[in-house]
Amino acid sequence: MPLLAALLGGLLAFHTLPALASPSPTSISSEQTNQQFNRALEAAQRKDYATALRLWQPLAQQGNAVAQSNLGLMYYKGDGVMRDNKQAFEWFRKATMQGNAEAQSNLGVMYAEGQGVAKDDKQAFEWFRKAAMQGVANAQYNLGVMYENGRGVAKDDKQAVEWYRKAAAQGDANAQYNLGVMYAKGQGVAEDDKQAVEWFRKAAAQGDARAQYNLGVMYAKGWGVAKDDKQAVEWFRKAAAQGHQNAIDALKAFNLR
Repeated sequence: MPLLAALLGGLLAFHTLPALASPSPTSISSEQTNQQFNRALEAAQRKDYATALRLWQPLAQQGNAVAQSNLGLMYYKGDGVMRDNKQAFEWFRKATMQGNAEAQSNLGVMYAEGQGVAKDDKQAFEWFRKAAMQGVANAQYNLGVMYENGRGVAKDDKQAVEWYRKAAAQGDANAQYNLGVMYAKGQGVAEDDKQAVEWFRKAAAQGDARAQYNLGVMYAKGWGVAKDDKQAVEWFRKAAAQGHQNAIDALKAFNLR
């Protein structure tokens, strides 16, 4: 069975004003600000980054936390500006000072990867924790990775399982995959192949090639599910179509492609 994926989840995508998801009386200074922000978001979504930058930058400079976070992402990805991780870090940092959860998660990634700032796992852990407590699934997943690998915190598989579970419940495919592996290996939780199958199935349904391969293994071995070579081959084919080498090798073992 493959090991857990050790990679952290990457930065979050552009996000909307809090008023569109979880209302905050101080998040929008005026209807004009709201309209300007949304025009920038629409521009970014159609990849008109020059317009997005022109509209978001003044809002960010005026202290709009969501615009600051999105501007940080533009600098990180080089969308409409020269890629600049230090600028990205600074804009994320400004947004975190106002408690912006997405920026907290992104700042954690910057610290974890040493992008725009010296690598610091303890700082990464703290920022992931802040964002995870606010319910950001990507941060919950990353916090699980930190606990599972003992990065910035003492290794604790039970805590890793708990944070993977929180992120998985929100539909995070990486967390669903890792939770499946934890159940399959009995790591931080009682070994339970049936639970492993269910979590692999959820991640596989979202297109996660690792989960598709593992689901194939479970069917081929009859672990947590009735042995079924046809189902095994079906899942191996899905993973192989994404270039998953173990799945490609498994199909060869079945004399298939």
